[in-house]
Amino acid sequence: APVFIHPPGDAPAAAPPPPPLDLASDAIRQAQAQGFKVLITAISMGQRERLRELLEDHKIPATTISHWNELLTLSPGSTTFLAVGDLESGFVHGRMGLILLTESAIFGVKTKRRKTDPRYLDQLLAGFADLKEQDPVVHADHGVGRYGGLHSLEVGGIKNDFLLIHYAGTDKLYAPVETLDRVTKYIGGEDVPLDKLGGVKWEKTREKAKRKILEMAEELVRLQALRQANPGFSFSTPDPLLQEFAAGFPFEETPDQTAAIEAVLNDMAQTKPMDRLVCGDVGFGKTEVALRAAFRAVMDGKQVAVLSPTTILTQQHYETFTRRLGSYPVTVDILSRFRTPAEQKKAVEMIAHGGVDIIVGTHRLLQKDVVFKDLGLLVVDEEQRFGVVHKERIKQMRAAVDILTLTATPIPRTLHMAMSGLRDISIIATPPVNRLAIRTFVLQYDRQKVREAVLREIYRGGQVFFVHNRVQDIDKMATDLAELVPEAKIGVAHGQMREGRLEKIMLSFYRQEFNLLLCTTIIENGVDIPTANTIIIHRADKFGLAQLHQLRGRVGRSRHRAYAYLFIPHPQSLTEDAMKRLEAIESMGELGAGFTLATHDMEIRGAGNMLGDEQSGQIREVGFELYNQMLKEAVDSLNAGNGQLSTVGKPEPEEFSPVINLHISTHIPEDYVPDVRQRLTLYKRIATLETANDIGEMRAELTDRFGHLPESASHLLRVMALKQACRRIKILKIDAGPKGASIQFHATPNVNPEGIIALLQQSHGAIRLNHETQSLSIKDRAWEETNARIDELTAILKRLQPSQ
Repeated sequence: APVFIHPPGDAPAAAPPPPPLDLASDAIRQAQAQGFKVLITAISMGQRERLRELLEDHKIPATTISHWNELLTLSPGSTTFLAVGDLESGFVHGRMGLILLTESAIFGVKTKRRKTDPRYLDQLLAGFADLKEQDPVVHADHGVGRYGGLHSLEVGGIKNDFLLIHYAGTDKLYAPVETLDRVTKYIGGEDVPLDKLGGVKWEKTREKAKRKILEMAEELVRLQALRQANPGFSFSTPDPLLQEFAAGFPFEETPDQTAAIEAVLNDMAQTKPMDRLVCGDVGFGKTEVALRAAFRAVMDGKQVAVLSPTTILTQQHYETFTRRLGSYPVTVDILSRFRTPAEQKKAVEMIAHGGVDIIVGTHRLLQKDVVFKDLGLLVVDEEQRFGVVHKERIKQMRAAVDILTLTATPIPRTLHMAMSGLRDISIIATPPVNRLAIRTFVLQYDRQKVREAVLREIYRGGQVFFVHNRVQDIDKMATDLAELVPEAKIGVAHGQMREGRLEKIMLSFYRQEFNLLLCTTIIENGVDIPTANTIIIHRADKFGLAQLHQLRGRVGRSRHRAYAYLFIPHPQSLTEDAMKRLEAIESMGELGAGFTLATHDMEIRGAGNMLGDEQSGQIREVGFELYNQMLKEAVDSLNAGNGQLSTVGKPEPEEFSPVINLHISTHIPEDYVPDVRQRLTLYKRIATLETANDIGEMRAELTDRFGHLPESASHLLRVMALKQACRRIKILKIDAGPKGASIQFHATPNVNPEGIIALLQQSHGAIRLNHETQSLSIKDRAWEETNARIDELTAILKRLQPSQ
């Protein structure tokens, strides 16, 4: 018989209740024996199919129906039916001999997820929408400068828009809007060193960053090769038992969560050991992904280890795993400092003999005395918070067992896209169900307001964080708060306490033994405490934007409205920068605001956690977005060469940006899109379009949003199509006018030989190839009409493209 481990000091656990389908199948058979038909409703067609498979597994054949009337016409032999319907509760209809059951009656009520407004997502992902004059930007060819606005200039009688960038001294660069794929926002800290136009410093900086990126990418490729060479255990694919366990999840899975679960189970079914990173904020559903993986491993006879960096997080994971697996013959135990030496010794023995299926623990699990009988899966929570020795031990395990790493560190979308070619990553970015935005108030410090804020939370049964980031006088603040709010039970926590004492205080707060935690920023990375829904930050002007965002994220983890009070001295005593930070954090209280805030050092910290501290230095040198572009190029280069650089130690030439000058107007008129920021964002998006399909969708979007496309905007999209063709053929430059054109090829062009020979032969001397300059000259054309010029150039490039 299975042994169910329970926390020390608790009464022995009662026998676990049977799985929900066992109860439901017994009830259905009883109803059928009494002559009733049974109709079960599912909330979707997918859920209906899942139910049908589960019932068949319990030897209950079920007929699916699409309409209620079918119940009256079906043969008398059919007694169990499945239909789609979102009903709150079931009923018994004696005259019809019908019992109706709902899905929620079998598996419990599922909380539904609110759908995200696509316009909100569009706002989050907008390119240059928040770029302001004097903000630092990076041009891939010229280095770091400051944005000087979008300017309309007339050159040779032709009007176009240009992005002005100020460099060191009085240097200026007017970048054509169609080359904005070479311009990115600079995210790399406050101190921004500007480059000089034409200088060699930027070229050296970029090449150094490129080499470091390639070294890091090669190391990741080597790790992948090592995993490929060490075949692991191939777990079973999803079966009815796993589906039944999944059905017990009390929430509707978000699309991100479903994709992550499918990716993990697919990885586990492969012969090579899994090494997947699942990234998502606390409460976004990462633990459920780990639970599905753990259940799969245990049902296949393997042991699972769940490793977390702190004793409190370990306790929380233990309680979650015990609760979700309570109906199944799975043994769960915990190994941490909260267990006595005797209990730890017994747990270690049980692990060695296979008496424990899932062991949840701190770094104690990595010590040499812990030997598993048959470890199949290691779940690592927040790996970056472990020490170097522990990370090395985890690294050794990587090539042998399946590893699932969970992290709440924000990984920006661009870094995820760049890294996806080197590491298996799943992002869970969908906000949790019923999560409400945090109400944020910036207020001048007032004792009465503090009392009101604390009492409001305490009287609704909640808990309060009070952040006071000065250890020297934190005890005095505790005395003041005890006098101000005698109704509150106060605990104090700061980093200078002994680790064991600090853990006990945090655990007591987690268990609601007191309701106000006076603390320093030590809670910045803490456990999920759903009952703590008010945070008071004293002297909020002393914190950075990223830190304020992180601290505010400690609350609002449940369906209750959360409040953040940022107390400051008199506003006139604050610096302009401090006021800007506070205004930003107050205005960005909506869910997902972390994306919009883009909190510079937060993004760098996220990249540093994933890539290492040395890579954080490279990010600061070239800026975060350009770093991502360079990383993507390195990944593409390695993938093309099967993990090997074509020239060892030398960076591959980076992706170039063709220059196209057709001497025509290619801009979005001000009267078509009046808002300059909106125009800038559209220019950025257009410059980064990659396929003909992307251009078609952009044309349709512009027409839909702003009306019939002006000729100059249409020309811009057609020039971008030419640019895409130039990248494929490797053409550096096209210069075309009313009477002809010059096409300059790359040193190693990708041209269709038959196409270029046919083009030269059929032109009767009007098109000539100069081998010395690697250029094509086109003469004697009547291209006064702009579209004729673009049409013929498009046709010529089509003939030059390689056949594949």
